[in-house]
Amino acid sequence: MSSNSNRIETYEDFVKVHGVLLAASGLPQSLHRQLFQKLTTETFDAGSYFKIEVCEDGRQRRLVLDSQSMPKESNVFLVDHAWTFRLSDAFSQLQEVPGLAQRMASLMCVDTDLDTDIEEVDAVNGVLHENGTKSNVEDILESEIHNATEKGDGTVKWLELEDADIGDDMLLSLNLSSKFLDLQALSLCGNKLETVEIIVQEVTKLKNLRALWLNNNPVLKKCDHCMEGAILQGCPKLEIYNSNFTINFGEWALGFCGEVYDKDNPSSLCLREGPLQSVTSLDLSNRCIHNLVNKAFSPAEMPSLSHLNIRGNPLEQTSVRELLEVLKGFPCLQSLGVDIPGPLGESAIEILESLPTLCTLNGVTASKILEEGKHVIDSMLQPRLPEWSADQPLADCVLSAMWLYLMTYRLANEEKIDETSVWYVMDELGSAVRHSDEPNFRVAPFLFMPEGKLSSAVSFSILWPIQNVYKSDECTRDFLYGIGEDKQRSARLTAWFHTPQSYFINEYEKHCQKLQFKSLSYTPTKSSNTESLHRSDGCASRVYTDIPYVEEFLTRTEFVITTEPKDADIIWTSLQVDEDMKKATGITDQQYLNQFPFESCLVMKHHLAETVQKAHGSPEWLQPTYNLETHLPQLIGDYYVRKRDGLNNLWILKPWNMARTIDTSVTDDLSAVIRLMETGPKICQKYIEFPALFQGRKFDLRYIVLVRSMDPLEIFLSDVFWVRLANNPYSLDKHSFFEYETHFTVMNYGRKFNHMNTSDFVREFEVDHQVKWLEIHQRVKNTIRSVFEAAAVAHPEMHSSKSRAMYGVDIMLDSSFQPKLLEVTYCPDCTRACKYDTEALVTGEVVKGADFFNYVFGCLFLNETAHVTPL
Repeated sequence: MSSNSNRIETYEDFVKVHGVLLAASGLPQSLHRQLFQKLTTETFDAGSYFKIEVCEDGRQRRLVLDSQSMPKESNVFLVDHAWTFRLSDAFSQLQEVPGLAQRMASLMCVDTDLDTDIEEVDAVNGVLHENGTKSNVEDILESEIHNATEKGDGTVKWLELEDADIGDDMLLSLNLSSKFLDLQALSLCGNKLETVEIIVQEVTKLKNLRALWLNNNPVLKKCDHCMEGAILQGCPKLEIYNSNFTINFGEWALGFCGEVYDKDNPSSLCLREGPLQSVTSLDLSNRCIHNLVNKAFSPAEMPSLSHLNIRGNPLEQTSVRELLEVLKGFPCLQSLGVDIPGPLGESAIEILESLPTLCTLNGVTASKILEEGKHVIDSMLQPRLPEWSADQPLADCVLSAMWLYLMTYRLANEEKIDETSVWYVMDELGSAVRHSDEPNFRVAPFLFMPEGKLSSAVSFSILWPIQNVYKSDECTRDFLYGIGEDKQRSARLTAWFHTPQSYFINEYEKHCQKLQFKSLSYTPTKSSNTESLHRSDGCASRVYTDIPYVEEFLTRTEFVITTEPKDADIIWTSLQVDEDMKKATGITDQQYLNQFPFESCLVMKHHLAETVQKAHGSPEWLQPTYNLETHLPQLIGDYYVRKRDGLNNLWILKPWNMARTIDTSVTDDLSAVIRLMETGPKICQKYIEFPALFQGRKFDLRYIVLVRSMDPLEIFLSDVFWVRLANNPYSLDKHSFFEYETHFTVMNYGRKFNHMNTSDFVREFEVDHQVKWLEIHQRVKNTIRSVFEAAAVAHPEMHSSKSRAMYGVDIMLDSSFQPKLLEVTYCPDCTRACKYDTEALVTGEVVKGADFFNYVFGCLFLNETAHVTPL
């Protein structure tokens, strides 16, 4: 580094400072020097090699190579970050930073002007008509008759009258049946037809009709299946209705999808026998086919069929066995597209085993599926495209679309890791790089520290080719690089793509069925013989603690504080005591410890949910909870079912093992739920959208539970509990989800803190809600007892005669005043219990804060019951 400053000037210094970051990025070493040169000269030269193209009807952009070629690992490009933020600041920044919302809306293709622009283009092209005239339509009819006469006998068999402003009266006056008696295909898409009776009357005069398209007419918004039934009855040869196959489908419908029949060749009259004999590729996707067992759909009729797509069809009238038997008969079938789970079962592997001629299934090679053991695969997923309405504020459009573009990192130094993740959006070029399972580029975040320290860091992304790329190739990256099926890759792709809903709903339903049969009852295996630490020689029990309040307020003569763990009778610590700590401190198994073995089954959020579900299934006091690391498909299925049924879909995400609501988020966006997994392991829990409120604010209750024994279960509820209040009035407005002080209640760590005496809270709550608190308190006690019974029955290994522990149990009340378990905390912060005197709820006695740890230790180690209630 320069002698005048710490600024990095040489490549050697760059590598020395950034060695860990370079390794983490995955950038090949051959590109390290080029990266150094571009960073130090601020060279953003990607624009000379690439171009951005609009796709998906203007709702996405993609990056394309504009130079002749780019060999693998031949270049590295800097990508700037257009927006970097903490999640809690997202909405406020979009509102307050000039031009930010506008740039993000343009980058994410949610400009509210887009619809207007499209309409203007359509108007220029003549698509928008203010006055559809009969003369224009009649000109079309005359032209069709003229063309048919020139080509043959003058018989028009295929007629397209789309977007022609045809209404009911015009349809009657056209009298199509008198001019086109042998019509086989008629498209009236995008017109103004409204009356069922008129449409049925005119259409059913066309007795030879094979296909009818009425899509995008007003009549379809208000009619039921009666119109379809009447048309089918009047047109017995009809095989396609509004793009769907009818029950009469056969050779013509299959020929249409196989590109045998079209406007230039509408019938088989000019064909030799066996019009489907030449069909090699057949796309039957989304045709609402209920039964595929059909005379025309057979190997005899289509012996050359090699590519078949039957996605998006219910096929509920054909059994898995029947359909497999039909498909086995096609000797040339090599490629198949089908919903999984779906009409051929739930397993891609089983489908391949049943159809050994297949080389690809849903676009993925058979060998890859079998090698990776994938049961559900899909390489042709439709992208999730941003959705918005014209009256939606620009900031809201961006908030709903941003999860399709965000990336994340977390800052750290040698001393600690940042508790809150950083989210960012790459610039227009970087954000145009779309996903592929077989990408040709890789992207990674990179922090450049020009002065050699974190405070000088500037964040970029780096982009480099990992395959040979050629002109006009789309440049893609793997959004889930390094994440395989063992980490739920297919489910996680739901953040960006429309994945098969049926699969996830099926997984959710199986999960629910499994929980329904969980009901383990608690039965103690040992008699109560918890020994007291009253010493016969009158000497005090020595206590080692690293908790200042215990050291200050444990003043009973039966106990004395010692500074050496190895000399103590009782170890009371906030740290996890494992074998390494025992060796380092001299702690032995003969000392009493304020921890139970395997207590993680209670104090880690994902294990707590598993413990409760293992014992009780889905009790009312536990919101639906999913460990996202293991049960993401089930959560996605639950989300889809709620969306289908019109139910609330608000969820809260909590890290497995972090306190004080760190890295906790509230959202109703499925993409957000999945993307938030990237900041660490989490549970996803159904949010209590309608909690009981106190003076319009959300609150929860912290209870202190003392555990003497897990077998038999000896637990006690402290008479001291306290309420934790949010600072802001409760709201379900979407913008409030970013407001910590609206949705969260832990305020005693750097935020405005309002303590309220428990007895005052109870009295006011009873008056405000006209309830009796003792009835609520009894339900809370039952819930807490059930929680620890679950641990006792699901994890009997928790019991230890040398363990005594105190836990914090957090409870929220819903709007019906039913308790809901939030979490269980090891060695809870008892500052309030020590700092404030409390009036006991049941006895009315005043419990001095200074005596809190005296009675806690009295209960746990001397078998006393002062100021506690046995559960």
